Amino acid sequence: MGAISSASPVTERAVRSVRSFLIRGLLAGLLAGLFAFAVAYVVGEPSINAAIALEESAAHTHPEGTPAEHSHDEAAETGVPRSLQATAGLLTATAVAGTTLGGVIGVLSALALGRFGRLSPRSSTLLVTGIGFVSVYAVPFWVYPPNPPAVGDPDTIGTRTVLYFTLVAISLVAAVAAVLVGRRMAARWGTWYAGLAAVGGYLVIMLVAAGLLPGFNEVPDDFPATVLYEFRTASFVTQLTLWAVLGVVLAELVHRLVRRSRGAEAENPELAGLPG
Repeated sequence: MGAISSASPVTERAVRSVRSFLIRGLLAGLLAGLFAFAVAYVVGEPSINAAIALEESAAHTHPEGTPAEHSHDEAAETGVPRSLQATAGLLTATAVAGTTLGGVIGVLSALALGRFGRLSPRSSTLLVTGIGFVSVYAVPFWVYPPNPPAVGDPDTIGTRTVLYFTLVAISLVAAVAAVLVGRRMAARWGTWYAGLAAVGGYLVIMLVAAGLLPGFNEVPDDFPATVLYEFRTASFVTQLTLWAVLGVVLAELVHRLVRRSRGAEAENPELAGLPG
């Protein structure tokens, strides 16, 4: 009983610390979602509108009942005006996505604090965010880039979705494994060489996975290359904005949180041995 009682303050404070990181992650994610909305609206909406215009013009030339016409009709049946989708709908999507992502990165930043050698809380949080961006979005984007409206066979949506999330899962597992192996190798090889080996191992795994998984090229030959390029560029820039703002804001909030916590420990030495 004595051991349990003495350990309970440590556990309680650790829980409070993780909760503090979670709250700051949610706030940083919400702000990142707002920035992502602005970028998506300014940079991404023109290419989406252009793709929709192509879809609508193609619907008049296709026979009745073709996939292109059905795609347009189903969008119209939703009853949501395009103007509302591009404003309130887009804002809601980016805000929810940013807040959710921020909560996850906040918790992971709390767990990673002090586990990357001598990295400061700021640097540790930025590293976690960077690893997340590369493994969750950048590498899957490279293998399965997104397509604008009117591009893609509706019959393959399910298969493409499964393959995409399979690749994301492989990328996450490979990234975690690379971090764990790199930490163990750092003691023997040094941080620099261990980091290079970890990154190299991750890249090899993802190259093999990309080569084994089937690819899809459903972009019609007559689809304007400029519209496709602008859409994919806008998608990448929007996600980059989301992750970058999240990482920078959360890193600063974590820095302030840890500094305040260390100040409290200096005033109360009994807390110095407790995890922060």
